[in-house]
Amino acid sequence: MKINIQELIQIIKTVATQELLPRFEKVSKEYKLDGSIITEADTATQQRLQELLHQSYPTISLLGEEMSEEEQLHALANKNGAWILDPIDGTSNFSHGLPYYCISLALIEDGVLRLGIVYDPERDECFYAEKGMGAFLNNKRLNAPDYATPLNKTIAGVDFKRLPADMAARIASNPPYASQRSLGSIALDWCWIATGRIQVYLHGKHNLWDYAACWLILEEANGASQTLDGDCVFTPTMDHKFAMAAVTKELLEDWYQAAS
Repeated sequence: MKINIQELIQIIKTVATQELLPRFEKVSKEYKLDGSIITEADTATQQRLQELLHQSYPTISLLGEEMSEEEQLHALANKNGAWILDPIDGTSNFSHGLPYYCISLALIEDGVLRLGIVYDPERDECFYAEKGMGAFLNNKRLNAPDYATPLNKTIAGVDFKRLPADMAARIASNPPYASQRSLGSIALDWCWIATGRIQVYLHGKHNLWDYAACWLILEEANGASQTLDGDCVFTPTMDHKFAMAAVTKELLEDWYQAAS
């Protein structure tokens, strides 16, 4: 089925305008069994996007964060493809009034990531990519900077909380980078690597809906990523992933050696 990515972008922007922005700083939060936060905006955004996507692409299933694991696995097995949706990546930020969050949408067909869209409504920045077609930020081609920044001069996006304790302690006590950030949205972090705003990245426990869209965007922007075992981050499964990334393959190699 032919997918119109510009139509998808407009759907996402419309839902963000109607469901997310009016609720920002005005929504109460609840806690799931795993301790993560959910808000009315999460469920309203997912429901609205599911309705609109089904209207345009009725044979494609939807795998959303705010679904049961059984529903997610069923959606992923659909032979006609599955949308991978995080209605708010950065819910904790959103619920506390921190303006760093996004909607993330990807499409998997036959085990392959076909497209990814990450929309930041606060800055009206839309990152998107189609496999083999390059990555873009607001219709301008996006390429991760290839300048030779040494690791000790980089800004690193590191979430210490989800790293193995020995690794977190080693990096924190002897940081190989110049400065560290933990901004709170996996999808936006990866897209910011693709722009060069962050140069290296390390984070644990990526869910499929966290990384699917942004992984493709970084790949198409010629950035680099891998798991802590040196494998490809993306697989069409529900497995959690520990991921590291950088603006170039050379910098990723240095980062891996320093962090391991």
